[in-house]
Amino acid sequence: MMKNAKSTGANWRDPDDAPKLTQEWANGADAYRGEALVRRGRPRLAQTKQHVSLRLDPDVLEKFKAEGPGWQVRINDALRKAVGL
Repeated sequence: MMKNAKSTGANWRDPDDAPKLTQEWANGADAYRGEALVRRGRPRLAQTKQHVSLRLDPDVLEKFKAEGPGWQVRINDALRKAVGL
């Protein structure tokens, strides 16, 4: 089992010897609203995308990736256009 990196260690005994609680520590803490954990990050979408495995020709993939970040979205948009959505 992996040791928790934020652990105070096995040798800590005295509460007066506790590590200082800094703003950096508080920024990493979980936030609760009542009993509910407040989720961080992007909110969930009403319609999520499905994960698929798709094999593409190397030159097609290279073309989309050459246009920079967001190549997966551009492939999705091209497929939507191709099927008339």
